[in-house]
Amino acid sequence: MIVMKFGGSSVESAAAIERVAGIVKAREPRHPVVVVSAMGKTTNKLLAIAQTAISGKREDYIRQLHDLRDFHSREARQVVPLAERSQLDRTLDDHFQELTELVKGLAVLGELTPRSIDAISSYGERLSSYIVTLAFRHFGMNAVHVDSRDVVVTDRRHTQAAPLLPQTYARLAEHVRPLAAESVVVMGGFIGATEDGVTSTLGRGGSDFTASIVGAGIDAEEIQIWTDVDGMLTADPTILAGGHRVKCISFDEAAELAYFGAKVLHPATVLPAISKNIPVLILNSRRPDVEGTRIVSRTVHCGNAVKSIACKRNIALVNVHSTRMLMAHGFLHRIFEVFDRYETSVDMVATSEVSVSLTIDNPARLEEILADLGQFAEAGIETRQAIVCLVGENIRYTPGVARRVFDALDGINIRMISQGGSLLNISFVVAEADLAKSVAALHQEFFAELDPEVFEKHEAVHV
Repeated sequence: MIVMKFGGSSVESAAAIERVAGIVKAREPRHPVVVVSAMGKTTNKLLAIAQTAISGKREDYIRQLHDLRDFHSREARQVVPLAERSQLDRTLDDHFQELTELVKGLAVLGELTPRSIDAISSYGERLSSYIVTLAFRHFGMNAVHVDSRDVVVTDRRHTQAAPLLPQTYARLAEHVRPLAAESVVVMGGFIGATEDGVTSTLGRGGSDFTASIVGAGIDAEEIQIWTDVDGMLTADPTILAGGHRVKCISFDEAAELAYFGAKVLHPATVLPAISKNIPVLILNSRRPDVEGTRIVSRTVHCGNAVKSIACKRNIALVNVHSTRMLMAHGFLHRIFEVFDRYETSVDMVATSEVSVSLTIDNPARLEEILADLGQFAEAGIETRQAIVCLVGENIRYTPGVARRVFDALDGINIRMISQGGSLLNISFVVAEADLAKSVAALHQEFFAELDPEVFEKHEAVHV
């Protein structure tokens, strides 16, 4: 059995769904379980509808609901068999009637809670998974639909729920694995339900996580993440065009890249796969013949020191200084106690005896954090910063990597530098205005020559 996850861009239209059906049908002998995201930008549209409702704009949200229903109906009717059309219409009517009542309730209350956000945003995956199931039948597959809320059990942290893995794995083994032995199972990603049946979500990008959870729960031989790029590249294509495809990478390297901004993979995706030692493949639904990137548990030997360059934008750099803490213990404890109090995670840290610099990517509680830090230290903030992260198993074994970084970035102001405890990465902070120039210079330095066993060359990239 394999798990195949398709993102929103892979199921954004009737043509895209037909393409996905061809990909799945070619792998039908491997007993695929298919996990799909919402169609296109549906989740964003649903949240926009909710915001319109709580703003009291009744005519606007009614029109937006009609437009969303029309979109799903128009695309679905092109790929759903004629015999199933009446059932499709009834299902769409039922879902949008529920959704309309929910939105009307929000308009009356005038506020949007985490629980109601989950309820509304779940409709994207509920609709797409049902439509894809009918489409698969149209293209000759014996497809069955499973509501993910029946098998993915989570805690009650709405909008960022964590799966309760023992319960979830038990339900997947009992309900999904037997179905997959005889049919193509289709499920919605991103969504689940609490133990008492309240709809929850795993957070944005959570469909990758769902695929990994399902793979672990049914003991899949492989988890395939189908997206709109050829796999993991040596640089973020939105910052530097022409990066090379990474053929194979370790779980540890992929996790570092995902955490530091590689959008092709959700950071939590690898965790259930690691626990069951299941390979994860990143593949392109528009170019299914490309081999993509294979993520494995073992170390992937490579002639290059660096496997890829990841980036995180919209970073705030917090600088904390206190001469009063010279030779005093507890300085770091007091600092991190503040961040813990406001539930704000830290990406990077660099310290001296009386100074600490750290980065955060969520500024929501920043004013409160600075106020609390100011009670025992001087605290300043620099915004519009970016993290650049070089990742590779060979960094730990290759002398002179930091020197090469500084030489390549000659003339660019580096605000902070850190090497991870795993020794898999070297990360530093630059102004966002210098990000593209920094990545281009580093790419030229570290990927001028490529190990052909690990990389597929795309084209030369120049500063």
